[in-house]
Amino acid sequence: MSYELPPLPYDYSALEPHVSKNTLEFHHDKHHAAYVRKYNDAVQGTDLDSKPIEEVIKAIADDSEQSGLFNNAAQAWNHTFYWHSMKPDAGGQPTGELAKKIEADFGSFEKFVDAFKSAGATQFGSGWAWLVLDGNTLKVTKTPDAVNPLTSGQTPLMTMDVWEHAYYLDYQNQRPSYIDAFLEVVNWDFAAQNLAAA
Repeated sequence: MSYELPPLPYDYSALEPHVSKNTLEFHHDKHHAAYVRKYNDAVQGTDLDSKPIEEVIKAIADDSEQSGLFNNAAQAWNHTFYWHSMKPDAGGQPTGELAKKIEADFGSFEKFVDAFKSAGATQFGSGWAWLVLDGNTLKVTKTPDAVNPLTSGQTPLMTMDVWEHAYYLDYQNQRPSYIDAFLEVVNWDFAAQNLAAA
């Protein structure tokens, strides 16, 4: 039961000018596709083959002998989640319960934005910035390489990829400019759905 590379939930040019068609084609069709292919190759014929990818990620997260498999599994999952964390004509501020929860847990939307930008900008090397539900509290967190919040019992609500391949074609070494651009297309509806389902 292979894990399939999902199509982007929008057209390749739909996030322009914030994220270019060129970036999405390389990022989705090359990088994401490679993680999916390597994951499927590694689990084929094993007892992990029939398990949902989230279960595999949690099961092998602390097994150093399975680090290669973990990296490809988590990166396959992270990227799928990342595509849904953006959408055309989005950005702005959340509404409803998510807005209230951000206000309550961070003090204000502006304080959340500051924390999220800082997490993305200060993640040394490759990794991810996340908005998560930890117990009953919203938090901003960052993870290195392929690591995601599923492995620490947190519920991801949305994520921003800060590997260089996410932004280098558009922003070169200006990661803060990419972070600003991401916030112009962040999909608050997706984050709100994840909060409601938690």
